[in-house]
Amino acid sequence: MIEFQPTAGALGAEVTGIDLRRPIDDAAFDALERGLLLHQVLFFRDQAIGPEHHRALARRFGEPVAHPAYPHVDGFDEINVLESTEENPTKIDTWHTDMTFLAEPPLGSILRGRVIPAHGGDTMFASLIAAYESLSERMQRYLDGLTALHSFAHGFRHSLAEPGGWERLGEAVRANPPVSHPVVRTHPRSGRRALFVNRLFTTHIEGLREAESEAVLRFLFDHLELPEHSCRFRWQADSIAFWDNRATLHRPINDYLPAPRRMERITIRGDRPR
Repeated sequence: MIEFQPTAGALGAEVTGIDLRRPIDDAAFDALERGLLLHQVLFFRDQAIGPEHHRALARRFGEPVAHPAYPHVDGFDEINVLESTEENPTKIDTWHTDMTFLAEPPLGSILRGRVIPAHGGDTMFASLIAAYESLSERMQRYLDGLTALHSFAHGFRHSLAEPGGWERLGEAVRANPPVSHPVVRTHPRSGRRALFVNRLFTTHIEGLREAESEAVLRFLFDHLELPEHSCRFRWQADSIAFWDNRATLHRPINDYLPAPRRMERITIRGDRPR
């Protein structure tokens, strides 16, 4: 029997009673979908899955979509490899929602721990819904109807500035021009309202002067990242995190370097935020 044990007040639950190596039947899918809508991020332990199981789980929820900036698992183009080594340490340690530079950002992401450092390397998650709901009604009314631009180039600006950066990522920049999303979106399944900006990809709020946009975004970023909106997951080998990208943002904690860390992630195609 699938059970959910909440991990924090705002979001997160550890899932037991399921083996993700087995086919996800309708009853299991319904339980996982309800759990994801309620808890926004689900955590699984001791799931020694292969890439075929990883892909099958994602396909139960929708069509996988690969990230243009990362390598993939051999034979599985949909599964990106997020790897950090002493020679090539990770560069992203910013709170973000995955791939909001797309016109249709992912429904969700499923991240598997493959090589885990002895200590450190946790991931933090925060609820976009809890952050919106904890705003005053006056601020909610002000934000409703505003739109903001999200940019791939902005999110990968540090990588682009490195030697060979444009040669490696230039095609992805050209294929992903900035897109506009509502500052507040409505979740298509739950109907709940959520803030939809993030430090990594959001560049500015449209229709505001530069100083006004910077001030509003600075407030929203700080508000989103308050501890009471968040939870923290300690990775182990064969652990999995499955988050609703329409309702959360996350941040890796890069406190394990120079130890190696390898994660494998698959993202699921979503819809246009409204």
